[in-house]
Amino acid sequence: MSIKKPALEVINPTFGSSFSFIKYDENQNQNTSYWHYHPEIELVYVKGGAGKRQIGSHISYYTEGDLILIGSNLPHCGFTDKFTGNENEVVIQMLPDFLGAELMSKPEMNNISLLFKRCKGGLAFNGKTKEIIGTRIEALEKMNSFERLLGFLSILNELQLSEDYQILNAEGFSMQADVQDNDRINIVFNYVKTHFQQQITLEEIANISGMTVPSFCRYFKQITGKTFTHFVNEYRLVHASKLLAEKPIGITEICFESGFNNFSYFNKSFKKFTGKSPSQYRNELKTVIED
Repeated sequence: MSIKKPALEVINPTFGSSFSFIKYDENQNQNTSYWHYHPEIELVYVKGGAGKRQIGSHISYYTEGDLILIGSNLPHCGFTDKFTGNENEVVIQMLPDFLGAELMSKPEMNNISLLFKRCKGGLAFNGKTKEIIGTRIEALEKMNSFERLLGFLSILNELQLSEDYQILNAEGFSMQADVQDNDRINIVFNYVKTHFQQQITLEEIANISGMTVPSFCRYFKQITGKTFTHFVNEYRLVHASKLLAEKPIGITEICFESGFNNFSYFNKSFKKFTGKSPSQYRNELKTVIED
């Protein structure tokens, strides 16, 4: 059985800069469709479109683009694919002390230091913040390295002051400091990503993790704040949300393609997860599909 191992992504700063700035047109960022992690904090702006947001144990479906800040060594997947429909995507990555420990400890940097602490579990910014900061992130592309640094620091400062945000792993994701834990949990996440359409037993996933079933259940709950069954169900429901928005296929087919083998249970779970039935959810996304 082939198991996709997690990747420790190595990131190099943009030439002549203390951080990495990359802009992708449309859905060209195809490098990180797998679970991965890195010590750099990552700010991602997806302009327009809709897709999966998979960060730590948080899984959701975003619409009208996304603006997210991911903490150091927090496992995540890429945010765009060929169905996203985004105009572009900007990815900015920097080490927590990218300007040097001494400068980062200055009082003028206090808001940014607080933001870096708050984003350990991942932050998603909404509303006006997403719109205004997104435009400012795009503007960084045309700046020289000095102006870009000042603009970027100003953006980070504004994000700390914003109230339009959601904490993605509210109960904490307790493994940032332990790379061995990162490797183990990433093996689990990648396995779920590859096999969620099939039944995944606790015995199977515990064996892959090199643990007994009781030990694995305690470990997974401690790390993610969720049971493994709950995590897999959420993964399947978010995949169903994506299919409802993107594919002109019937809801029964979506149920089975998302890994559910009971249509009634799927309907009940989807409504509990989103507050809407699958057909209501599809209609509200204004998808012109007849079930």
